[in-house]
Amino acid sequence: METRQYKPESEAETLLLGYEFASNLKPGDTIAMYGELGSGKTQFIKGLCKYFKVGEIVTSPTFTIINQYFGTIGSNDITIYHIDLYRIKNIQELEEIGFVDCLMCRDAIKIVEWAEKADEYLRKANFVVRIKPSELDEDTRQFSIEIRK
Repeated sequence: METRQYKPESEAETLLLGYEFASNLKPGDTIAMYGELGSGKTQFIKGLCKYFKVGEIVTSPTFTIINQYFGTIGSNDITIYHIDLYRIKNIQELEEIGFVDCLMCRDAIKIVEWAEKADEYLRKANFVVRIKPSELDEDTRQFSIEIRK
């Protein structure tokens, strides 16, 4: 296991961090994301989706819970599931929305925001991204990316 630290100082740098991080991903990977509202999770995911040439507008699926995007890796198609658990109140809701089935998909990349609401399902996540605001500058974020492969 390896952990890398980053301190993007703007939304543009967060987008770039997501873009560069995406080069490590392959179908079947799961990314568990932790961070408060407004911490930069969605901006990071926008950069990730840009890397995979996703044509859809990337937004946080706070109300729909799961967004499905389509992109490419080289000449191959890739599906990306962007899952936002902010509104989930209990484990039963995870089962009702098909969360477990989604995680089992070996042909897709799965990104889970508010991962703390499903920790027991995400113990085998390939990557854990933790975002905290900087104590010194409100525009700077501290990203900790744990690689578990």
